[in-house]
Amino acid sequence: MRSPLAPLYHAALWLAGLFMIALLATIILSILGRQFNFYIRGIDSYAGYFMAAASFLALAGTLTKGDHIRVTLIISRFSGKPRRGLELFCLLMAIVVSGTFAFYSVKMAWWSYKFNDISTANDATPLWIPQIGMALGTAIFCISFIEEFVLVLRGKPLDGQNAELARTE
Repeated sequence: MRSPLAPLYHAALWLAGLFMIALLATIILSILGRQFNFYIRGIDSYAGYFMAAASFLALAGTLTKGDHIRVTLIISRFSGKPRRGLELFCLLMAIVVSGTFAFYSVKMAWWSYKFNDISTANDATPLWIPQIGMALGTAIFCISFIEEFVLVLRGKPLDGQNAELARTE
């Protein structure tokens, strides 16, 4: 097992998979509705909510498995301490960006809940409910970058990075 946080990433990937299945079900229902002349109110909105939740919840798991695209063109030219320093800098910038994104995603969901913000589509869903997937996914994504930073800081190689380099060579 990679780390104590691996079950968290694994659970987020499973949730993302469940939201992908829900997305498929809503699309099939929408197609069937057109074929058999019935309409489920808000089905298009729910498909969008499920797609967003699946996308954001999958971010951390795919990062730790090495499935994100990493531009190693510059980093691969260095070795030793300069490479480690550059990796730490890149991971620190990723923590700042993902942390900011997570902070504002959680804040948006909180304010939507506090002000009882409702979807303007015909489904009238309280928006904090679908926003939870994005907030949770971005928070876990930030945690995964922090973990990667700590691993590089301790001098350990990144499992995902080695797998990514092996696939591209």
